[in-house]
Amino acid sequence: MRRPRELLWNAFATAFAGLSMLVSPSADAAEALDAHLTVTGRSTIFELTMSEGVTAQVFTLGNPYRVVLDLPDLSFRLDPAAGQKGAGLISAFRYGQFGEHKSRVVIDTKGPVKINSANMTRLKGSSAVKLAIALMPIDAETFGAGTGSHTAADEPLVANAAASENADVARKPHGKPVIVIDPGHGGIDPGAIGANNVTEKTIVLAVAAQLKEALTKTGLYDVKMTRADDVFVSLDKRLAFSAENAADLFISLHADSIEEQTARETIRGATIYTLSSQASDEKARIMAEKENASDLIAGIENFDRGGGDQVKNILIDLLKRETSNFSADFSQVLAKRLGKTIAMSRIPRRSAAFKVLKQTHAPSVLVELGYLSNQTDEQQMLTAEWQSKVASAISDAVQIYFNKRTASKP
Repeated sequence: MRRPRELLWNAFATAFAGLSMLVSPSADAAEALDAHLTVTGRSTIFELTMSEGVTAQVFTLGNPYRVVLDLPDLSFRLDPAAGQKGAGLISAFRYGQFGEHKSRVVIDTKGPVKINSANMTRLKGSSAVKLAIALMPIDAETFGAGTGSHTAADEPLVANAAASENADVARKPHGKPVIVIDPGHGGIDPGAIGANNVTEKTIVLAVAAQLKEALTKTGLYDVKMTRADDVFVSLDKRLAFSAENAADLFISLHADSIEEQTARETIRGATIYTLSSQASDEKARIMAEKENASDLIAGIENFDRGGGDQVKNILIDLLKRETSNFSADFSQVLAKRLGKTIAMSRIPRRSAAFKVLKQTHAPSVLVELGYLSNQTDEQQMLTAEWQSKVASAISDAVQIYFNKRTASKP
C-alpha cells in the first residue's frame, strides 16, 4: 500500500512529466529566481520561479504546521528578506541547502492546510518555469500528522544518546586531541537574522573557518568541523559526528538576536553556555529551546517517542561524569580569554539543556558570539579582523585548557 505522501507525489509528478520534454536540463544546477505569495479567496498560493524545470516532492507536517518542498540541486538567487513576511495562510517561508544534492523550502502555515493543487508551467518565451502550490485550510482532525509524517524519505530523528554514551568504549587511540568545531545552523536554517539581513549561519561559519586555521597552525590538534559550507546538519548528526570522531573537545558557535526593539541597542556581547538539566536562568532556558528547535525550522518532523524520562535520566547521569567538570573548566578559561578580546554579555557564563551539548564523551560548550540585533555587534561580526581576534582567543583558550589537563595528570 502506498503512503499518502507517495500518492500525492504521483499526482504532482504528472505536471513535471510533460514539462521535461519542453525544458532541456543544463549542466549547471537550476536556480530559484523569485518567490512570492498570492492570496485568492480562501486559497494562498506559493509561487517559485526557477531557471529550469526540476522534479520535486511536496508534503505537509504538523507540530508545527508546515509544507515542505524538496528539490534537487537548486541554488537560490532570492531577496535575502524573501519569506520573512507571510500572507494569507502562510506566516513565513525559508529556503536553502538541506543536504548533498538536495535543497528544501519550508513554508510555515498559520494552521492545518491541504495542498489543493501543485503545477509547473514554462514562462512564455523563456526557459524559466513557475511552480505554483495552492494551499487551502482544513480542520486539524483531517490534517492528522501530515502527509509526510513517519516516512523514510524524511531524515529521521534518531536519538544518538546511546552512541554518545558508548563513545568512551569505542574511542580510537589518537596522538593529538580531537577538536570538533560546530558552526550552528546552515543551509535552509539561517539562524538569527540581523537588522541588515546578516545571517547567523554565515557569521559562525566564517569564525569556524578561522578557528580551524588557528588551531591547525599550532600543530597540536586534529581539528574537524561538523559543516564546512552552507548546508543544513541536524542536531543528531552533529552529536553523531562528535562521537564518531571521538572528540576531546566540542565547540558549538552561534550568534544571538532579540525581538524587543527597546533592548536591541543595549543588550550585546558574547555568552558561553554549558549543559545542565536546569537552566541557570530564564534567558538560558529560552535560548536552549530556540537552538533545540533548529530541526523543526529545517522541516524535520518532531517525533515524540515517549522517551522523555530516559533522556532526562541520561542527562542526569551525564552531569555526574567528569565531562561536566571539564566543560565548566573550559568555559571559565574561554570566558577570560574572550573577555580580553571582545565585549561579553552581562552574565557571560550560563547553562541550560542544549541538545547539541548532550555528550558524555567530550567536554562541550556553546558560544553565542554576540547579538546580530545590536548594530555594534552586527557590524563587528562582519569584519574579518573581529572574526580573526575571536578565533585567536578561542584557540588560546583551547591551549590553556589542554595544558592544564596535561599538567594535572599524574
